[in-house]
Amino acid sequence: MNKKGQEEELGQIGFDHKKNQLIDLWFHESAEIAHGCQNSIKIKEVLCHYHSRYQEIAVFETERLGRMLVLDNITMLTEFDEFAYHEMIVHVPLLIHPAPHNILIIGGGDGGTVREVLKHPEVQNVHVCEIDEEVVKVCRKFLPSIASGLDDKRVRLLYEDGAAFIRNKKGAYDVIIVDSTDPVGPGKVLFQREFYEVMKEALNKDGIAVTQCESIFFHQDIIRSVFSFAGVIYPKTGYYYTLVPTYPSGIIGFFFCSLKYDPLAPLSEKRVKRIKELKYYTPEIHRASFVLPRFASALVERKPKN
Repeated sequence: MNKKGQEEELGQIGFDHKKNQLIDLWFHESAEIAHGCQNSIKIKEVLCHYHSRYQEIAVFETERLGRMLVLDNITMLTEFDEFAYHEMIVHVPLLIHPAPHNILIIGGGDGGTVREVLKHPEVQNVHVCEIDEEVVKVCRKFLPSIASGLDDKRVRLLYEDGAAFIRNKKGAYDVIIVDSTDPVGPGKVLFQREFYEVMKEALNKDGIAVTQCESIFFHQDIIRSVFSFAGVIYPKTGYYYTLVPTYPSGIIGFFFCSLKYDPLAPLSEKRVKRIKELKYYTPEIHRASFVLPRFASALVERKPKN
């Protein structure tokens, strides 16, 4: 979007060009991904808003939630509650794996997942495969507290399609974390059987993969679909969730896919204590997050073999 077009759009939602102040600006999230429901968040300032090659990108300064990253009109994170998502997508698999040396993050261009991964001293290499370089640029500029880990010497940024990238990485990773957008646009392929099969091949013999897998309230068809093939491809699977108020329904879940280790295996107290600056994750939360309501448990139940 050129500058004139951006100004026209902002003008329609309450931007006073003469005073250069927002009058009464609200962000209304796309209702497409959340069963027709919609979050509305009051905005103080539009920090950036433009179209990259792949998607629409915006960063807002909100009234109460700090800065917010939005892609294609869907909230990716806010400074207010991003820790609940990033801590759970990372520390559950990395504390279960006894030696998480080589890590691949697919997506995650905001840097929050990298920040949490780097809290583990066992980690030696982190590859971040983010399809859209503009997401990284924007987050480095406007969300430095989240993106700062992207400059760590152990981190290598790769601006590629994650599904294509892992095809040539047989047995390369101890842990793969798929920090993806919703199953629309570029993220759709990451919710399909072929991707889970290729991801398995990219893990070493005792590797673990964790994927973002939506809300148990709003996205039951997606969860059921993913389990229908993930439960066959991987010997050990589980679904767990975290609480993120600014996401649709306030809940977001993850699929745990392991070639060897059980997600509820005993944790090393020593390793847990070494992780600093945690706000959400605890060993108790780890175990409890796999306990699902009856309706959600039915989505991921293994049927007994005849």
